[in-house]
Amino acid sequence: MKRKKFIKLASTGAIGISSLGYMSFSKPKDLFFKLSLAQWSLHRNIKYGNMNPYKFAEFASNNNFSGIEYVTALYDDVMEVRNADMVRAITFWARKNKELADQNNIKNVLIMIDELEALADPNQSNRNKAIENHKMWIDAAAIMNCESVRLNLYGSSNVKIWKELSMESLSNLGEYAKKIGINVMVENHGRITSNIPELMKVINGVNMDNVGTLPDFGNFCMADEGYGSVFDGACEEAYDFYKGVGEMMPKAFAVSAKSNDFDLNGYETTIDYTKMLKIVKEYDYTGFIGVEYEGNRLTELQGIKATRDLLIKIGQTI
Repeated sequence: MKRKKFIKLASTGAIGISSLGYMSFSKPKDLFFKLSLAQWSLHRNIKYGNMNPYKFAEFASNNNFSGIEYVTALYDDVMEVRNADMVRAITFWARKNKELADQNNIKNVLIMIDELEALADPNQSNRNKAIENHKMWIDAAAIMNCESVRLNLYGSSNVKIWKELSMESLSNLGEYAKKIGINVMVENHGRITSNIPELMKVINGVNMDNVGTLPDFGNFCMADEGYGSVFDGACEEAYDFYKGVGEMMPKAFAVSAKSNDFDLNGYETTIDYTKMLKIVKEYDYTGFIGVEYEGNRLTELQGIKATRDLLIKIGQTI
């Protein structure tokens, strides 16, 4: 489920929520990657008020994650601010989260930037506004000592125009981010961005060493409306999961381990995690893999634990 659709469903009470508690993990051994927690794994608890988003660093640290990945859309106190106050609000947010991460001895890995104007909007004024607003979050990432930011490349439905405008916006933001040591990533995040050959034409066309990808194990629905799930069969057109991750890995700065449900043996029921992790390792990747559970059958806590345990189990064998 995409973030925009969740917010819409949450407002209607269509999604249930579990109470929040802490989990206990044994420290992972001999992994070729580092484990981070994507904040989206806790989106229901945060949106329904069961967890303060500013407790994210504490929660992840208490549960033995070494890195965290923020989602801007989960911070209403910042996202609802507009105009001149945006810079002040985002800067305060960044300094607060840096302090919290430092207190909890955890690494700020990346910021997932959502709910901003489209970077491939054919309207130049809108596109310029999108670029400037993204720059504020890139500044925030630098304050927090993050490695990267993740952008969304939405806008024109014409593939040729989308590629041209996407390359223009990414080049602008890549140049800006490079000056302050931040990577700019694009995730396969539905619609045209999950058409991996077209996405990689954009990334390779920009051809900058700090502009790359965030491969997500499960976001491969190419349907125009973008919300069709590859987990429940609702997606009318999906790109091959394993081929897609393999095509994105040469430019990857981070990896997202999406999960939805698990069988009695602890394996993800839709995605072959062994196959996925072998693909990731083939590219000599040693960075963070983020746990991003978004299923509904398990509680968020159970889903986080199941995803993490599966990554550890398989990661120790390959």
